[in-house]
Amino acid sequence: MAQHQMPRRHFLGTVGAAGLSSAATGLVPGAGLAEAAPSGAKGAASASTGHEAGLPYPTLRRPFAMPGVKEQDWTGALFVGSGESRFALRVGLLTTQGKLLREKMTNHLWRIGPMTPDGAYKEVQVTTDDRTVMPAHLEALREVIAHPGQWSQSEVADATAKLPQLQKKYDQLQSEKRPIRVRYARTGDGSGLVGAVTALDDDTTVVLELSSPWGEEGTFAVDGGGATGSCPGLLDPTRTGHVRLSPTEPADSSGSYPSVADMTAAVTGGSGAPGTAVAALVYRLGKGETITFAARVDDRPVEARTPEAHEVEHTLAAAGAHVRGGNLTGSGPVGRAADAVRDAQSLNTNYDRDRRRNFVMWGWGGGGGLFTGWDSAFDAVDAALVSRPLAVQHETDVFEAPAPPNQVPLQGPRYDQQNSGPMHAYAVWRLYTKFGDRSVLERTYPALVTFHDLLPEWDADGDGLLETPYFGDRVGGRGNHLGLDDSPVYASYHRIAKQGGSGDKRDNTDLTDVALNSYYALLAETLAKMARVLGRPEDATRFAAQHETIRRLLNDRLWHPEKGLYLSRYLDGTWNEVVTPTVFYPMFAGLATPERARILVEQHLLDPEEFWGDYVVPSVARNDPAYCSGGPVHPSSEHFRFFDRYGEGSAPEQWKGAVWPPMNATVYDGVKRYGFDAVAARFAARSTAMYLDAWDKENWFPESFDPEPGQSIMDSAVDTAWRTYSWSNAMAVQGLHELVSDNPWDGDPSALMFGTLALPGTNTVANVELRGHTYAVSAGPGRTTLVRDGRTVFRATGARVAVRNFVLRGSGASFDITADGPAHVEVFAGDGRARGRKVPRGRTHVSL
Repeated sequence: MAQHQMPRRHFLGTVGAAGLSSAATGLVPGAGLAEAAPSGAKGAASASTGHEAGLPYPTLRRPFAMPGVKEQDWTGALFVGSGESRFALRVGLLTTQGKLLREKMTNHLWRIGPMTPDGAYKEVQVTTDDRTVMPAHLEALREVIAHPGQWSQSEVADATAKLPQLQKKYDQLQSEKRPIRVRYARTGDGSGLVGAVTALDDDTTVVLELSSPWGEEGTFAVDGGGATGSCPGLLDPTRTGHVRLSPTEPADSSGSYPSVADMTAAVTGGSGAPGTAVAALVYRLGKGETITFAARVDDRPVEARTPEAHEVEHTLAAAGAHVRGGNLTGSGPVGRAADAVRDAQSLNTNYDRDRRRNFVMWGWGGGGGLFTGWDSAFDAVDAALVSRPLAVQHETDVFEAPAPPNQVPLQGPRYDQQNSGPMHAYAVWRLYTKFGDRSVLERTYPALVTFHDLLPEWDADGDGLLETPYFGDRVGGRGNHLGLDDSPVYASYHRIAKQGGSGDKRDNTDLTDVALNSYYALLAETLAKMARVLGRPEDATRFAAQHETIRRLLNDRLWHPEKGLYLSRYLDGTWNEVVTPTVFYPMFAGLATPERARILVEQHLLDPEEFWGDYVVPSVARNDPAYCSGGPVHPSSEHFRFFDRYGEGSAPEQWKGAVWPPMNATVYDGVKRYGFDAVAARFAARSTAMYLDAWDKENWFPESFDPEPGQSIMDSAVDTAWRTYSWSNAMAVQGLHELVSDNPWDGDPSALMFGTLALPGTNTVANVELRGHTYAVSAGPGRTTLVRDGRTVFRATGARVAVRNFVLRGSGASFDITADGPAHVEVFAGDGRARGRKVPRGRTHVSL
């Protein structure tokens, strides 16, 4: 490698908020990266995605730079030029053992954020410690040794042998740990960025690497003051894109190589042949030292300009300070989760290299590309709180994704998951109720109708209710039709040969499924609503009638009167008596009668022997024999009741007891839909507390949660993507929806819901976009305030309140309000005049 004189580093200190000057980079700070082109706008190649103009979804302007976007390369940035020329910047970290960490960084992620989904600012900390040995593992082994009577002799012996080994490994990892802090801010017109890498310990070696993403072709070189690259456009080979990386100081060593393997060999002490496939700049830093840089993509070779370190720091500081000011944010015991959700969703924002749009990647660092199952539907609903362009691009991406191999050729949601279509219909409808843009309905409606019209092939006896598809002989996979994997509900069904159908090769079974029929009804109901908006009255009548038919049949056949539950049932009339949260799904789909909904909530959800408690809701009722049946239970162990041994999954793993975000979100929405506002708030508070516990302790947002306090040692919580699983945000979004939300159920779809009857303390959420306005809410024991576009439009004092069906007009407002005591409400409409009245405890309809 070419050798350079040891440069002087700067130490990170307090900086001002001035912008990076155009003299340093040729750019003006502050413009948007992932700006949405106007709907239907025709533009030059530099402002399109390569799709035809006029499609009803936002496009990403070219050229652009996007920090943190390239799966598994989370310390880097993606650059896309005109014609779809693409480049990747990575920040690599060298371990003390001489291993270069440059991709698949999930296990090395230490701290997340603050950051924004559009790339205006992103910050992460990574470390050489892969966190495969955590303090919880050591504590669990000590628990076994301290209480030998609760474990077998072999388990105690195993823990006794493993503890010193793991302790030694953990201590070594901590002593050798080399953490770094990586920051990016977008600059100018979005085609450039500035960045900084700070060593948080001595003897830290970092590598700035410039190359092509996804194994694509490009030419790269080191030019003494930095690194450059060029490649032809993938969509238009006549256009060539160019990128330049300009550090503020020369590297300790640098070079360009024919392969990543040669580069890795060179930076880890070996030799690498010269070449043009990848360029690398190596810096050796002491604790607190920072290397800063600028980078830019353009249609022409980028002029070499060395930025000033203090100007880079000023730009980073200004962008970081704006994160909370211009994006989703909040405060309070529940409201502060807004910042965590924003950062988590921003971390998982990725670029679809095939369809050239942004989407939410389901599992950061191991999730790969777009997943069109039910996971992505929750991602769309959650992303809509964080970024309208991201949510719309993500959901549009689902409907342009190709059909999975060996599945029914259907464009859109996965058909092997029969809940995928209904959940994506629900997500699309919520994009409409949130933003009022019917173009998303127009784009997705045909595929959703096709999905719906395929489902009757799972009606084995032709009675109008669906039976569970046969998913093979392996019991652990029998719930896969709903993403429920090893749920014990499906352990004992029987195969029935299917006659005809769509071509899906799975057979039928004899289990009439409460959850599946709830999704079936949800899809029919949602399509009826879509059809009304789209001016399709015959479709609306057909789907509404079907929803009513399913409602009647399900209440007639799947309500167990003695148990007071909706339960699945075999075709011979016998009941499947395994109790899981799917007993509440008829509320989510609007099928439960009001009286049966009350029984479900008061007698079952709120029963701590079944579902209630600080850790809600377990995926099997706590008093069901199947609860946590995958391993031993140790009641006398204050912590780690389900821990078996290091390296093995704990008993509640999967769907035999673990708390799953999509189940919690479904139960919450059902409870809220039926007007149990106080219960919904308490439920949302518990869900959010579990989410924040993992976030605060480990900065994780895991795929699932153990149903008992102190359980943090599941394999799924410490393995690759499972630490940073995007649907985890559905836990915290419940609390944020308590504070302010669209109205996805009955009534005016443009109306709002806000306020809460039972969230602890005073909570705020701000910068929530709904129907063309930006809202902030503060809700506490004695005051609730709604602010629209910076102006207070509603205030209630004297009690907690929950408001539904809120419609603000130029001369007043109408709404339904539930108060936990006498309250005084005021509305400040467009004419500026305050209108107020007193409301009693309970529910009141108000027109002011």
